[in-house]
Amino acid sequence: MSYMSPSEENPTIPAIEHALRYWTQKELADRIDCTPRTVRRYLAGETSPPPYLAGVIASALERDSRPRYPDFRFIDLFAGIGGIRRGFERLNGRCVFTSEWDTHATRTYKANFPDAEKIAGDITKIQAKDIPSHDLLLAGFPCQPFSLAGVSKKNSLGRAHGFLDETQGTLFFDVVRILREHKPRAFLLENVKNLRGHDRGRTFEVIMGALQELGYQVHTRIIDASAWVPQRRERIFLVGFREPVELDLFDLRTPSRRPKLGDILHLATEEPEEPYTLREKGRTVVNPKYTLSDHLWAYLQAYAAKHREKGNGFGCSVFGPDDITRTLSARYHKDGSEILIDQGKTKNPRRLTPRECARLMGFDSPGQQRMAIPVSDTQAYRQFGNSVTVPVISAIAELLVPRMLNPGQYPLTSETEEQTQLVLEGAVA
Repeated sequence: MSYMSPSEENPTIPAIEHALRYWTQKELADRIDCTPRTVRRYLAGETSPPPYLAGVIASALERDSRPRYPDFRFIDLFAGIGGIRRGFERLNGRCVFTSEWDTHATRTYKANFPDAEKIAGDITKIQAKDIPSHDLLLAGFPCQPFSLAGVSKKNSLGRAHGFLDETQGTLFFDVVRILREHKPRAFLLENVKNLRGHDRGRTFEVIMGALQELGYQVHTRIIDASAWVPQRRERIFLVGFREPVELDLFDLRTPSRRPKLGDILHLATEEPEEPYTLREKGRTVVNPKYTLSDHLWAYLQAYAAKHREKGNGFGCSVFGPDDITRTLSARYHKDGSEILIDQGKTKNPRRLTPRECARLMGFDSPGQQRMAIPVSDTQAYRQFGNSVTVPVISAIAELLVPRMLNPGQYPLTSETEEQTQLVLEGAVA
């Protein structure tokens, strides 16, 4: 007797599989009056769904007012305030799962994605099987050390879980276990530039080894955001594909004109936005509270002078409208010393406002719709300092998404295959 799959026996199974391209298991369960666990049991063949549900699902899809046919589904891990999500939604992607543990960050995230799925908290407490199926995994994961004791390149590549074992106990392990469970077509991971040299290169060795053991072709590049925004901000990006493709991360599309700091500063002609800017004599001006006090400005100058005498690079930096700034960091709320704005000889310099930080990170621009900033200045500075630069993500997405959806159109040539192999061997050497 030949085996007949559940989908051949019951039209509801393919209807469920089709619906899960556009809904999460919970969203589908709500529409067919059951629980997500029941949906999983249907898919696993543990119980047979009523055939009439196929019609119910089809009708529900017809009534759905949201875009029904996204090109791909993605999940957003360590989501922060949604910078990575922005770059992929613009290419007709649909986020089906978000994880972020910081309550202040989730407040900003919800304010800017009011129709988003419920934000899951601590990813370490979420089972991989409870995460919806997806085509693409996105994550800006924290950098943590790994132990490589007793693991050599030869024996780790000779057994199934050599490098995977070494990720246990880190947040990168949560990325690994989700990739292993769902096997998405592609992923994008983001981290600080120093990931390559972290723990004398051991951290990067484990990460690359683990991703390759999962069957992914991995491309990496350190990218400076200053081609897109007036800020020197170097981050490393790892792009992985389950089906090998030709990809050169140096082919990113960049603006024809290099941005300057003046592009993101408040304009006298823009609409005022309290508490960041005020209307004064018919002009929009920055709130005086962002100007440094005499005491703080004197302290920062003395601190900088002391370290200059010792040959150190510590201190404050003052920038004008034609400049490119240093990296905005999560500590900016303390004194703003890494990026201070020149206000002329008669006034002390000032901090950037949170709105200017949003622009500096590419979340919005003067004259465009403003992203919501529902948190205090302190939290906003932390959030933008920890975030990704949105235009960089968009540029990567423009290369990643077509290759993920149509890998056959981007075959590896013998030359690019050889270059890719050299990169992989160098990463785990």
